[in-house]
Amino acid sequence: MAAQQKMNVESFNLDHTKVAAPYVRLAGVKEGINGDVIRKYDIRFCQPNKEHLEMPALHSLEHMMAEFSRNHSDKIVDIGPMGCQTGYYMALINHDDYEEVLDILEKTLNDILKATEVPACNEVQCGWAASHSLEGAKEAARKMLAKRDEWTEVFA
Repeated sequence: MAAQQKMNVESFNLDHTKVAAPYVRLAGVKEGINGDVIRKYDIRFCQPNKEHLEMPALHSLEHMMAEFSRNHSDKIVDIGPMGCQTGYYMALINHDDYEEVLDILEKTLNDILKATEVPACNEVQCGWAASHSLEGAKEAARKMLAKRDEWTEVFA
């Protein structure tokens, strides 16, 4: 296979055939002009090109992780789903403790397991309120948590 052209997007330069989900990896670091540092993490729930999260579960996980993670850290900038439906990106500002990132994620996923509803799952607060699955989100959280000891192992 010929060498791939270097791309502007970090994840496009990642060999998705070499990773072993689930994992949490530092995917990028950006420093602002005033010294603030944003770290972006690749939180991979599913093995790329082998499995994916169904859209209603992905959507509900997004709502719940975005809401619940902020109960565990004031450094969360954003959590957003990957278009390939295999995971999420989580961005934090001025936070460089990888083990604490894992702890925030673990606590957040445990919060999801206890949830009785998806936050902001209505037409006023969500752009596609009909596309949610609390049970699908809980199942994905359960699977991710079951492999907690593997999160630091990115490559097979």
